Amino acid sequence: MNTLTQVTLQQSRAIDRLVEGMATSDGAGVKLTRVLTGKLQQRLDPFLMLDAFGSDNPDDYIAGFPDHPHRGFETVTYMLSGRMRHRDSAGHEGLLGDGGVQWMIAGRGVIHSEIPEQEDGVMEGFQLWLNLPAQNKMAEPWYRDFASETIPEYVTEEGGTVRVIAGKSNGVDGVMTREITEPLYLDIHVPAGVTFSTAIPATHNAFIYVYRGAVEVGGVRVDAQRMGILSNTAGADGVSVVAQEDARLILVAGKPLREAIVQYGPFVMNTQEEIHQALDDFRSGRFV
Repeated sequence: MNTLTQVTLQQSRAIDRLVEGMATSDGAGVKLTRVLTGKLQQRLDPFLMLDAFGSDNPDDYIAGFPDHPHRGFETVTYMLSGRMRHRDSAGHEGLLGDGGVQWMIAGRGVIHSEIPEQEDGVMEGFQLWLNLPAQNKMAEPWYRDFASETIPEYVTEEGGTVRVIAGKSNGVDGVMTREITEPLYLDIHVPAGVTFSTAIPATHNAFIYVYRGAVEVGGVRVDAQRMGILSNTAGADGVSVVAQEDARLILVAGKPLREAIVQYGPFVMNTQEEIHQALDDFRSGRFV
């Protein structure tokens, strides 16, 4: 693991807004917190949803997510702890384990399931929905698993540890690069009192979500289980995060599509007519 000098920023982004997630359930009763909801889709374009899940009670997760459809976007599942089996109608299958990432492009339509392969212990992680541009919404479905050991990591001179899932941070490339939306996805571990800094393209919307401890950005404290939406301040070239106590957080950023977003459950298209077509195609068995 490389030890790197962090970028020197000219100006850090600030916290524009703090968001508390909403407790809910999905799939066959999996308990989770919906952090990024439809109300924030325009502000955080190209991201559509962020769910955080975490429990050591099997009743909260054991039933998983049986067969369900998607069209028009990408799902990124990051498993901090646990084991989840993916199967889909395009013939893909994989086991997502501790520290692993599952990236799926639903494209023109796929039916998949995500079922736990554990009967006890902690299951914890995140699922992020990333929108597809109109020109790619009907692409062929695609899927890939990334085992924990394949995800690049680096340590800062100050003692922070960073896993680079997508994009680039302090010169380290992640396992995924996506054109057009250019997502950045980092898992950051920062000891108390330590500052972490990374560049963020000025074009990108961005947010952090703290899942352990607490951090401060520009004098604003972000506690655990809170999202901090980062400002799009002119001249800001990145973000500096100061750990108020030992902290863990994800940082997500992406280039907005600035296209119409029309969502009906697991289908995200650009027009109502395309949603009607998605429903018809699904009901008629025309998904992969």
